[in-house]
Amino acid sequence: MKITELSPAEVQKALAAGKITLIDVREPAEFKVGRIEGAYSMPLSTFDPTQLPSPTDRVVVFHCGVGRRSAMAIEKCAAAGVAHSTHLRGGLEAWLKAGLPTVSS
Repeated sequence: MKITELSPAEVQKALAAGKITLIDVREPAEFKVGRIEGAYSMPLSTFDPTQLPSPTDRVVVFHCGVGRRSAMAIEKCAAAGVAHSTHLRGGLEAWLKAGLPTVSS
């Protein structure tokens, strides 16, 4: 399975244009502290690929803290026969290093 990686700038642009659905697979406490606005929380600890939104006109993009858990979510999708294989390269850490904004609860 080939994982497609998007840069923080690519994710920001696609999110603003409504071209992606961003799924944050970090745990609820992490999500509450800081998240990318517009991201949906689906923690890896309870992740079920069959519960993902199925947008016909948007690419599902996963992200986590640094990219490890989002890659694991993609592996779970592949095992379940769900064809989502894109994530934010470097995760939230790369997003922040790029100077992009986050929100908190």
